[in-house]
This record gives sequence, C-alpha cells and structure tokens, in this order.
Amino acid sequence: MSGKSSVIQESTATLSPSRAGLGWGLLGVAAFSFTVPFTRVAVGGLSPLFIGSARAVIAALLAAAALAVTRQRLPRGRQWARLAVVAGGVVVGFPMLTSYALTTAPASHSAVVIALLPAATAVLAVLRTGERPPRSFWLMAGIGALAALGFASVQGGGFGRLHWADLLLFGAVLAAAAGYAEGGLLARELGSWQTVSWALVLASPLMLALTVTAVVQEAPVGTAGQWAAFGYLAAVSMFLGFFAWYRGLAIGPMAQVSQVQLVQPVLTILWAALLLGEELTWPTVLGGLAVVLCAGVAVRIRLDRTVK
Repeated sequence: MSGKSSVIQESTATLSPSRAGLGWGLLGVAAFSFTVPFTRVAVGGLSPLFIGSARAVIAALLAAAALAVTRQRLPRGRQWARLAVVAGGVVVGFPMLTSYALTTAPASHSAVVIALLPAATAVLAVLRTGERPPRSFWLMAGIGALAALGFASVQGGGFGRLHWADLLLFGAVLAAAAGYAEGGLLARELGSWQTVSWALVLASPLMLALTVTAVVQEAPVGTAGQWAAFGYLAAVSMFLGFFAWYRGLAIGPMAQVSQVQLVQPVLTILWAALLLGEELTWPTVLGGLAVVLCAGVAVRIRLDRTVK
C-alpha cells in the first residue's frame, strides 16, 4: 500500500520480519476475534437491525473526528464509487448479516464459516486484479469452501440441509471479502485506516436511517452486559481494531503480518467456549482446523506467486 498517508509498501520493501509488526497485527486480530461472541451477546436483548446499523453510526462519528483532526484530503472522482463497495461490504453487509445470523447460530459455529474470509478475500482480489495464480490456489480455495459448506450442513442436520443463518454467514463472508479486496487496492491511494474511515462516513446516512427505523420499531432495551458488548462492537470492532491491524501491516512485512488473520477463527471459538459457555465439540474443532488450513495454504500460494 502506498500513497502520501501510507507507508506499507515502503515498509514491506525495507523491513525484515518484525516482531512489532506481528505484535500489532496480532493485537488487531485479537480485537476482531471478539466480534462474533459479543454480537451473540448483544442480540440477546438488542435487535439485529439496531446492532448492525447503530454500531456503524458510532464508528462513523469516531472516523469523522479522526479524519478532521488529521486533515485528510477528500477522495476524488471514482474513488467514491470504490469506497461504496468497501462500505457495502464491511460497514453494511458483514455487520448486518452476522447480526441476524447470530440470533440463532452459535458463535463457535459462525466462526468456522467465517474462517473462509481470508481465502475468499484472496479469490476476489485475484479476480479484481486479473492475477493468474496456479491451479493449486483455486484447488485449496475450493476445498476450503467445501469444508465450510460440509461443516454447516452437518451441523444443520445433514448434507444439503443448511440453516438460514448459514446462508447469512456465507453472504457475510462474500460481502466482507469484496470490501477487503477493494479496500486493499484503494488503500494504496488513500491510506489504510483512511479508507475504512471514509467508508464509514460514506455509509453513515444509510446507517443512521436504519438506526432510526430500528429504534422506532423497537426501543433498544438491554442489560448492562449487552450494552457493553454493543459498545465494543461500535468502538473496537468497527473502528479502533483497524488501527492496530493496519499499524501492523504498515510495519510489516505485510505478506507475513496479513496471515495472522488465520488465527482469528481459532480465537473466536476459544472465546465462545470461555465467555458464552458454548460446548467445544470435535466437529467444530476439526471443521475450524480444516477451513483455516485450506485458507492458509490458498493465501500462501497467492502471496508466493505475487512476490515472484
């Protein structure tokens, strides 16, 4: 990632593997790993529409303040359309779809399906940039998708019997992957955290309207724990977590730091067991490991091909 406000490309070219980069990257992933469990907590009292929209409104206020204080330049021309893709994926699509899915799906189950995200992002980035990775890339990405699909089917009562929540989760993965892939390209022009911040600001009118609609339909009433979980989703999952994540990418090397994301589903499953008391079953463990392994190999193949 390059540009006046980003040093990622420069860092990856000049730095050897850095503990600081990996540390910041792991901190960002650790922050994101609580998203699914805390969403599960929040939907216990607050409506999915309110959670998915209001958290984006709060994050947009924080983003607007950060952009104003640092005096970031406005995006230009076609960059706004590309920001709309990012906003549609990571600000609107993923939070809304996961909020509804987690009204019924366990957090650990959801984490296994969402573990497809790194591989899905790599696939969409390949399609977006016109890269020609080897067949092994497509093979591992396909096996990972089948592993996630098979896991969801078995958990839903048998092969071919997906629950509606699984469809929402797969949709969330596609939405986030599209947002990450386009955001990764756009960050070379606008900067990393700036891209996410502008996407939040761009989506804020829609998310504010949805928040008002949610409040009118059902006044938000929750326990202290549910509001605390919502506050985390708004301040950390939607905004502050990106600072640590992109700081790690900036220190680099980006290729190695980016793979820390593969730890996220493992941490999420662990938090689901410790914080929510969800049973850690062998199908969940094996399904998570299979998806993470396939995603990791697919991402590694693409990174190796890109470096060459």
